[in-house]
Amino acid sequence: MNKNFIVQENNRLDKFLSLQIEASRNQIEQLINKSYVKVDGETTTKRGLKLKPEQKVEVYFPEAQINPIKDENFIKDSLKDKNIEKIYEDDYILVVNKPYNLTVHDAPSVKDATLVDWLKLNNISLSTLSGEERHGIVHRLDKGTSGVMVIAKTNEAHTELSKQLQDKSMGRYYLAIIDLPLKDNIIIEKPIARNPNNRLKMSIQENGKYAKSAFCKLTNSNNEKYELIACKLFTGRTHQIRVHLSSMNRHILGDNLYGFKGELNKINRFYLHAYNLYLIHPITKEKMNFTAKLSNDMHSFLEKKFNMEIVNDKINENSIINNFNFAY
Repeated sequence: MNKNFIVQENNRLDKFLSLQIEASRNQIEQLINKSYVKVDGETTTKRGLKLKPEQKVEVYFPEAQINPIKDENFIKDSLKDKNIEKIYEDDYILVVNKPYNLTVHDAPSVKDATLVDWLKLNNISLSTLSGEERHGIVHRLDKGTSGVMVIAKTNEAHTELSKQLQDKSMGRYYLAIIDLPLKDNIIIEKPIARNPNNRLKMSIQENGKYAKSAFCKLTNSNNEKYELIACKLFTGRTHQIRVHLSSMNRHILGDNLYGFKGELNKINRFYLHAYNLYLIHPITKEKMNFTAKLSNDMHSFLEKKFNMEIVNDKINENSIINNFNFAY
């Protein structure tokens, strides 16, 4: 599909397109970088190209497609122990419960199959706006974090969901088990950047990007040592929940990278789970809400260490949402 526009006043190409089409800055950059934009009939990949009045800009929007996959046997073998549950699906979006220890999309350091590989293996139509490795991916979860994600099956759905990420009409509530109870519900606003001493970590840095998280107390373990908490992100920085908790000397059980130490050395992942996702359907405009059940290991730990009657009451969908009234 092609769309044509006439320039009315001097402007940069990327800024001009941001005024003409409903797409995120990243999506506009992808369209330009992939030679999908022409100015006066000439293809350009210069995002900062200076436009003058009366110039003609043509944008080609690639159709969503079923994409080729990696070696099928490799993907099946890599994913054999990972259960990816479909929570909801229609012609425009797919909502899944991502297991822990599964990377969302390819990167130079990724060796195993990814969630995107699984999507392609299952012949799921995916949006193409985020690049070959990230087809369909609107937002992501860290490899070690389990829980709910929405996948865009069309470019139109991807554009609308990206707008919701920006205006905060889409978001998630997380559950985590930490090694020391919080003193109270709390909002943390501390900037985050790459740790200068360890490239695998993020840390609080004065020159970092603004980051805001809210943490809500739910219930303590039977021995009062651990606590189940809920978390709400207002920004989307890498490792944000883990970094902000660490700044309070709290750590998610099993999160050795950010300082967890204890006798629970049999935990082979950190107990952080994206529990609830809210969004507006990109096509029907219906308000929707999805909950991803806890993984077996995290649920089993709660059963052994916590009063499950209290846990089930506290993680009720409406209860989780209402608990964060203090954060707004």
